Amino acid sequence: MNPLQTPPAPPFAQQGSSSSASSLRNGVTPDSASTVSLSVNYLPAKFSATMLDPGPRRRRGRPGAGGLAGPKRGGGVEAFRAGEARMGGANDDDYDGVNLNDGWLKKGAQGMATPRKLRWTKFKWILFFANLVLTCYSIVALIFCLLAWFNVFQHADILRAGNKTELIVSTTAASLGIVTAVVGWAGILLNNRMFLAIYTFLLWVVLAFVAAPGYLTYKRRTFNLEGKVNAEWSQQLGSDGRLRIQNQLQCCGYFSPFVEATVSQTCYSRSTLEGCKGPYMEYQRSILERWYTIAFAIVPAHIAIILAGLLCSNHVTYRFGKGMMPKAYRLSMNSMAVIMDNYANQLAEQYGTDVAADIMARSRTNLAQIESLYASFLVSSSRINHS
Repeated sequence: MNPLQTPPAPPFAQQGSSSSASSLRNGVTPDSASTVSLSVNYLPAKFSATMLDPGPRRRRGRPGAGGLAGPKRGGGVEAFRAGEARMGGANDDDYDGVNLNDGWLKKGAQGMATPRKLRWTKFKWILFFANLVLTCYSIVALIFCLLAWFNVFQHADILRAGNKTELIVSTTAASLGIVTAVVGWAGILLNNRMFLAIYTFLLWVVLAFVAAPGYLTYKRRTFNLEGKVNAEWSQQLGSDGRLRIQNQLQCCGYFSPFVEATVSQTCYSRSTLEGCKGPYMEYQRSILERWYTIAFAIVPAHIAIILAGLLCSNHVTYRFGKGMMPKAYRLSMNSMAVIMDNYANQLAEQYGTDVAADIMARSRTNLAQIESLYASFLVSSSRINHS
């Protein structure tokens, strides 16, 4: 085993770099050294273009453009191609494949600048149509619920008196569906993944409220509807509820005008109107069947919308997030010193001290060239700004 090479000299090595490397090898996390990036825990296959070319960010280089010919950074519509990076640079204004400062306007047939056609991802289109379906049936459901509450269509007063619980739950479900759809539109149109995460969570809440009225109406109709209607008429409706049902169905009393009837201008002891049990039972069977059929028909579509939200929310754009490296993983000179220290030790162990020294010397030469280019760029930028 060859002895380990001496840690590299400046500009890589700084005071405390070898101790940082040893602390990492001993299992100490970089949290203890706030100046060291978390990127020292691995050797990346690709380095950011902003490291190799600190100048202005250019997505597609033009002939004669200044700067080093470094590897192309990712993002935009090409992010999923083979060999492309997934994240853009810190100063990259290319978002969703549109570079506002470099080539966003393309030349037309007569040399005039025309806007380049923008494109959505297929995942964004799926989210768009899914949220459109959610918006449509939520608005329709809310309209029907409001018509029932305002007693617009025929026999709506019976629903308000005899099916108030189901009507409240359905109205809540429709309202939550509209609120969720609004959040979804905000996330889709603004490419905001936080909004889309809230949207996906709210979809589960809406699913519960969509299925609830279907379950309540199905259970009421299927299991002993007659017994429930009997108990409701005698114990829950009260005189006001009975009067409203009698007026809507043109009946009097439950079995006859002499049994649990509310006196009105059309319902009295000598009235010839039939009892309300038969018409009320038929109405309940019909409306409850329609109710749970519609609710359970919406459930599969809503589950499909949930799956679309779960699978497509993180792909609303080709690039994930804002394209900026998290601060804890940004490379600094201290981090580069630790990385080069580890690299030098690996070279010394595998190829010997002489080969490692030669490689490190060439690395320092290349870094000096990059630093000189960076310094000249800063000088030229300051002159342009002053001028």
